[in-house]
Amino acid sequence: MKSSIRDTAEGAFHELKGTAREIAGRLNEDPDLEAKGIDEKIAGKVQEKLGQIKKVLGK
Repeated sequence: MKSSIRDTAEGAFHELKGTAREIAGRLNEDPDLEAKGIDEKIAGKVQEKLGQIKKVLGK
């Protein structure tokens, strides 16, 4: 599998996982879990964009 496709897929997975953690943190009133979810969601977005850039550049 090309690294661009892998980065895009993994980024989407981390974004989804981060959203789930963020919601769980809000429901349980756990600010640490909510913050970890937000961090993971942002990291997933960055990784997804990196995959898109690699695809455009052909790497």
